[in-house]
Amino acid sequence: MDSRAHYDQALSLYDADKHRSWATRFGQDIRVSILSFRPITLWMLGYPESALTDVYQVIKGAREMGHAASLIYALAATSIPQLLVGNYSLVNAQTDEAIAMAEEIGEASWKAIGATVQGYVLALTGKSAEAVHRITAGIAASRSTGATVWLPKGLSYLAKAYADLGQSDDAWRSIREAIVLAERTKERWWEAEVNRNAGEIVLRSPEQSAAKAEAYFQRALDVARKQQAKSWELRAAMSIARLWRDQGKGDEARELLAQVYGWFAEGFDTSDLKEAKALLDDLSS
Repeated sequence: MDSRAHYDQALSLYDADKHRSWATRFGQDIRVSILSFRPITLWMLGYPESALTDVYQVIKGAREMGHAASLIYALAATSIPQLLVGNYSLVNAQTDEAIAMAEEIGEASWKAIGATVQGYVLALTGKSAEAVHRITAGIAASRSTGATVWLPKGLSYLAKAYADLGQSDDAWRSIREAIVLAERTKERWWEAEVNRNAGEIVLRSPEQSAAKAEAYFQRALDVARKQQAKSWELRAAMSIARLWRDQGKGDEARELLAQVYGWFAEGFDTSDLKEAKALLDDLSS
């Protein structure tokens, strides 16, 4: 909630007549920056439709500005909320455009980010071998600059891709590094999902341990609740609910998931909420 308040205040302070010319000084328009990252916060807080409203508003505004760097920024940065709601085709369309524009003006960093985000889509759509290649290259490019930002996210998707390929050791190496980096750098916004993914990897590893997986899922749930991040809380609740269902604890699973799902008032056509509804129906049958 604090993050949203800061974004809202920053937006209220923006004066186009005074600040738009700063885009050439700082690389991109300030309003574009605000509206490119506020939707991530909105999605985390449990407002996916509001997040997408920001996404479409900032891309439209950046196009109207006619400032290439601001448009690249908007297209690449808002590909993350598009990814989170499950709009994978739009993620690829936005990053394709961002990459092409970045190549045209010689902007290597956004080109690398766009390609890496496309790697996340590959990881989420079953193209795991290609995902490993893309994400590994993106992480290497990021590390070469000394940057650590977004690495927990990238390593989390890389771990999923490795797990899908049955490469358990590589999956564990990646997810453990993501956990360590989130703690060391204090980049907490992906912490709940890193722990949830760790639990999913436990359940797919040769040394499968339901108790260990549940501990990771519970950690994800606790972090999400502390952050008031309802969308992360929903994902953690789904992972716990599936585990409990398989253990014969259907009533407890349904109660947990129904409580979280019942909080939402929008976004019912997005991927997580559709998945949660299907799981609830399964638990109620």
